[in-house]
Amino acid sequence: MNDSQDQALRIVSIADRVYEQLRDRITHGELEAGSRLHQANISSELGVSRTPVREALARLAADGLVELLPNRGARVADVSLADMRTSYEARLGVEPLAARFAAERREPEDLERIRASLAHQHGARSARGIYEAMREFHLALVDAAHNPQLSRFARGLWAGRISLHVVIKQAGDEDLAVDADEHEEILAAIERSDGPEAERLMNQHIADSLERLLEHSLQQPMVRGREPSDAPGSASASASSASEKWAR
Repeated sequence: MNDSQDQALRIVSIADRVYEQLRDRITHGELEAGSRLHQANISSELGVSRTPVREALARLAADGLVELLPNRGARVADVSLADMRTSYEARLGVEPLAARFAAERREPEDLERIRASLAHQHGARSARGIYEAMREFHLALVDAAHNPQLSRFARGLWAGRISLHVVIKQAGDEDLAVDADEHEEILAAIERSDGPEAERLMNQHIADSLERLLEHSLQQPMVRGREPSDAPGSASASASSASEKWAR
């Protein structure tokens, strides 16, 4: 490998890390919708050049998380009701089929991972913890189908429009309890190797989740913001403070 190829690989690796940090801070609500993202601030904060920052922003734009503004940099994309509806509709084409395959193909370690995500969901006390557990349940289940294409599609959907602020929209205690119960039923069908029932339950689960989401969205404005539990001095508040430097 020559020097130019080695340098190109290093840049790609750095761009991956920048992408992951920005993506996580957007999906976790630490960077709010409409926030400007200045390349100079991001590169200074992360200690990298602007080249990997530009590449990371381009990837985030492809995910639908960032808008690239001609001659004005970038900003965190807003998420409309139509965006959320289309994401959930796309999930209906991916996750029920994955649930059927998971029931037929899952390995013991797949079941352990899904069970661990459910335990996390039951024990979570913050919107962020609930979101991370829900996301892990669905991605672990799709991975249990052992179909790389389905896993790639699912990750693309959960990396983009299905983020923390969407979960907050549904975060009534009753709704969250229903969600966990439905997850338990889906897992039970997979453990019984009942593919048709796992597929049916997942299809119903996503359709019901969309209905709950739309109902809550009509009752309150769409806001992407900091969790109420993020008091000054907490770890998440510190992360938000760091993120605000990027958006100044």
